[in-house]
Amino acid sequence: MEIRQQLRQQLINLKPSEFEALALRIFRYQAENNPVYNKFISHLNIDIKLINKLTEIPFLPIQFFKSHTIKSGIPPEPTVIFESSGTSGISTSRHALYDAPLYKSVSTSIFEQNYGHLKDFHLLVLLPSYLERNNSSLVYMMQHFIDEANSSYSNFYLHNIDEMLERLKYLSSNPDGRGVLLMGVTFALLDLAESEIDFSFFQNIPNLKIMDTGGMKGRRKELLREEVHDILKASFGVSEIHSEYGMTELLSQSYSLGNGLFTPGNTMRILLRDVNDPFSIFDHNLSGSKTGGINVIDLANLDSCSFIETQDLGRLGSEPGTFYVMGRFDNSDIRGCNLLVL
Repeated sequence: MEIRQQLRQQLINLKPSEFEALALRIFRYQAENNPVYNKFISHLNIDIKLINKLTEIPFLPIQFFKSHTIKSGIPPEPTVIFESSGTSGISTSRHALYDAPLYKSVSTSIFEQNYGHLKDFHLLVLLPSYLERNNSSLVYMMQHFIDEANSSYSNFYLHNIDEMLERLKYLSSNPDGRGVLLMGVTFALLDLAESEIDFSFFQNIPNLKIMDTGGMKGRRKELLREEVHDILKASFGVSEIHSEYGMTELLSQSYSLGNGLFTPGNTMRILLRDVNDPFSIFDHNLSGSKTGGINVIDLANLDSCSFIETQDLGRLGSEPGTFYVMGRFDNSDIRGCNLLVL
């Protein structure tokens, strides 16, 4: 437990230059204290003591969150067990949250690194499919953001779209110095955009940001991210659509301020692997030139597993650390997979 507390403190105070060293320390901790991850590494015949670089770390396939309990050490009872959404007959991922203060601290820090203080925003959150469940990590995070923003205009919206629009109209004519973040699941934003509502009043809302979290869940036909965002921009009269990339199995997020280019939070790093060889990690110098499977290092996953082999396809951006999400190998449940919306 003492080692875990030391790692947690280093995580809270993390500086970019310290990421790799802390990631390697967390790897050794989890390799020894996570039964599932330890067995996975053993089957690969990997000697933990010989791992000295991020590209040498074995990444746990994300499907293990559907079939196993992934935990490191002997944590207390979970605050909540997040569960991914899924269609009938498809197993869902489960990810226990044992340290709510850590998750809230990390997610707040990542948002504010990209957008400034939460108290500078009114948050209107359109997540109908997620609100119908009580164990969504996205709803949990956004409830925390709404609490932090402390705005009487912030709220979730399921079917009460008229109330949401009335609040937006009021804020367009009564600015109070705060910006407005309208965040929604893809199909709900498209339904809103394709309604017969006149959104010209959006032009009067100061610092309006519209954020797509991804996700169609069989509600509509497949569309490329560019198609979705072109529809939203034309209807809402904004120049960019923002995006969030996260998933049930991760406690850190990445944000795109436009054009689908994501910047991961400071507790997160993206590596790309060869689509035909999961153990072959691309050199960072190949940024922009190759599409590969996305491997995520999420240091906030201290109590589960920080090294996840996702089923998403991506390529690296020209700026260090940035990346694009190109699609996915299968119909895995993620949010933010906005270049191919399923």
